[in-house]
Amino acid sequence: MTVKIRFRLQIAAVFAVIFSTSTILYAQDAILNKYGLWVIKDTKTLNAVIRPDSNKQMLDIKKLIPTIILDLRYATTNNFMHKKLYPSITTTYLRLPAAKALQHVQSELHELGLGLKIFDAYRPYSVTEKMWKPIRDERYVADPKKGSGHNRGIAVDLTLINLNSKEELPMGTGFDNFSDTAHQTFTGLPVQIVHNRNLLKNIMEKYGFKFFETEWWHYSLPDAKDFEILDIPFKKLKKITQSQHP
Repeated sequence: MTVKIRFRLQIAAVFAVIFSTSTILYAQDAILNKYGLWVIKDTKTLNAVIRPDSNKQMLDIKKLIPTIILDLRYATTNNFMHKKLYPSITTTYLRLPAAKALQHVQSELHELGLGLKIFDAYRPYSVTEKMWKPIRDERYVADPKKGSGHNRGIAVDLTLINLNSKEELPMGTGFDNFSDTAHQTFTGLPVQIVHNRNLLKNIMEKYGFKFFETEWWHYSLPDAKDFEILDIPFKKLKKITQSQHP
């Protein structure tokens, strides 16, 4: 056997091992959960789905939009569960299309002397499971049998603020208010509050977001099932987004 042929056979063997190993890793993570959903739990698998589709990148929102204000309620006890569901975090994440769209929203709001405050964006699937247990009402909490836009990195909970004072514009209710008053179609509100809600709704829709009927603060991109459900800890997401340049 010539040296050239032997070398080619060695290269082929190496590629076969790599392919076999990556297939095994992918197959292990592709095991469906008890609801028949595929939930990505590690960054290796996330990177594998990102490689052929850059839109599936998870971007650091604070890095992309430095002027955005964050009030990440589930990293505190100031939420409907009255306990911390996230670790202490200083940023949050969205898939590339959602993050870029939000960047455009923030830029246009600045021209009006306004800005965005985010209450929540990416939410690990395991947190959705915890939220479902005490509520079990899809008007306000996603059913883990389906997963949510938050789990897929394409949904965001937010409000408007005054750029100078950093104060929230009145919206009629606070975040995570589980009453009819928080519904998008609720009309028994002062004119200024209706105006503020419509302003948020119109600018979010302008850049591709869709509103959620029962929560004035919740917006997401359509075609949610184009994006995988994620249950990756924030700490691991931070590591893989540090080297990204959107």
